[in-house]
Amino acid sequence: MNNNLCIIMAQINTLVGDVKGNTALIIRSIQEAQKLYTPDLIAFPELTITGYPPEDLLLRPDLHQHVEHALTQIAPHTKGLSAIVGYPQLVGKNIYNAAAYFNDGILVSKYYKQCLPNYGVFDEKRYFKSGDKPCIVKLKETNIGIIICEDGWEQEPTKQAKDAGAELIVSINASPFDLFKSRDRESIVLNRVKENHLPFIYVASIGGQDEVVFDGGSFAMSRNGEIQVHAGYYQTALTPVYIKNKLLQKGFLAPPLPDIEHVYKAVTLGIKDYVTKNGFQGAVLGLSGGVDSALVTCLAVDALGAENVEVVLLPSRYTAQMSLDDATTLADNLHIKHTTLSIEPTFNAFVNSLAQEFDQYAEDTTEENIQARCRGVILMAISNKKGLLVLTTSNKSETAIGYSTLYGDMAGGFSPIKDVPKTMVYKLCHYRNKLSCVIPERIITRPPSAELRHEQTDQDTLPDYETLDAILEKYVELDYGLEDIINLGFAYDTVKKVLAMVDRNEYKRRQAAPGIRITKRAFGRERRYPITSGFRCEE
Repeated sequence: MNNNLCIIMAQINTLVGDVKGNTALIIRSIQEAQKLYTPDLIAFPELTITGYPPEDLLLRPDLHQHVEHALTQIAPHTKGLSAIVGYPQLVGKNIYNAAAYFNDGILVSKYYKQCLPNYGVFDEKRYFKSGDKPCIVKLKETNIGIIICEDGWEQEPTKQAKDAGAELIVSINASPFDLFKSRDRESIVLNRVKENHLPFIYVASIGGQDEVVFDGGSFAMSRNGEIQVHAGYYQTALTPVYIKNKLLQKGFLAPPLPDIEHVYKAVTLGIKDYVTKNGFQGAVLGLSGGVDSALVTCLAVDALGAENVEVVLLPSRYTAQMSLDDATTLADNLHIKHTTLSIEPTFNAFVNSLAQEFDQYAEDTTEENIQARCRGVILMAISNKKGLLVLTTSNKSETAIGYSTLYGDMAGGFSPIKDVPKTMVYKLCHYRNKLSCVIPERIITRPPSAELRHEQTDQDTLPDYETLDAILEKYVELDYGLEDIINLGFAYDTVKKVLAMVDRNEYKRRQAAPGIRITKRAFGRERRYPITSGFRCEE
């Protein structure tokens, strides 16, 4: 009896809610895999039919009607092979995160996810009911246990599958990127392999969805804990896993990526999918001559192509000539359209309109913020007229402490580096310049400044960014308290000031554009603090 198997890991990019389009993509992938290989089984990611995460779309009865129709459309295309497809299953009043197993044109088995993550970006317990039974399917002479994503992060579902006779585990997943996730996945799977002595195939999603990016990284691990096949990251792929006499064979092995390359590619993919999946013609942003806007410009060009990115230089009376020179050089290096529009007439109009109202008041940050808001109005007008998405340029350090202007430089539709600390911004700029030296060195080396008053620098009001980012990591991502951070050697006054800025600027963050998650805890759906709150960590 021939017991050799060819299992295809279908690492595909779906669109949440587009049941019709996702179904067509599943069918095309099956057809393409049949042209390239002789597959016995094609495994697709978690919730492939709806995309992940479908969130409150799951509460719509008509969504489930479309899903049921999709299953009937997929079935005939599995004639002569098998397929595992993720989808939501409505049973009475309960919804399950399910995997359908098709064989020779028939849906023969279903598996319901048992472990529902309810932390970080996940809130599956809001929607799904847990399953409690294993699903073992026989393909040729091999018993395959099917599990879904979080099931592999817990011990019981894999053990349960083995006890039910599984000789191979196939896990379908939608696992969002963060800086440590690829290592975490492989470590977790290694634990399951060591516990059960079963080979393990991990099928991953790819693509950007609002604030999260699915980076791919599908792999197959032998019962000895060795990765024998790896599909790679940030690209769709139909990657074959060959099994001979129930042993995984060595196949394609994509090389590992350095952390900084992971981040750059994750943000690039996030921009590309957010812009294209939402139907924008391209992107526009204000290019200041500073390091943040320089990085976002490079990311946008790499994501969308130079022909789909426009930048606008928006100088004021405080803008240094070297800022304009450096911004123009960057735009020329990237071969993108750039325009210079002075905000002076707009700013003067605001100041003149407010002159009587402000007659008894000295100039302060109000006038600085008006400049930023002039820029926001201009960029949004261009967005409306040309159908371009405005990309904002605030980094995580600024977002954390509110070092940005509401309705000014915060105005826009998407914030690519919202979860990128300032110190990492510099590392990403150096990484991009190693690919091709497009960012003028002076942009990277000069002291950062908002240029909203004479001779202004960020460090006039902030600690140096190395110190600031270290404190923010402890407070925002690790939940350290005031005393905990001071005990690490940071100055009391500095820590107290930073924590107070974080606490009082929640109202700004709640109004900020969505941005791509790259750390263990990003602002947005992952870190949700009350705006109105009497809690003060610095007390």
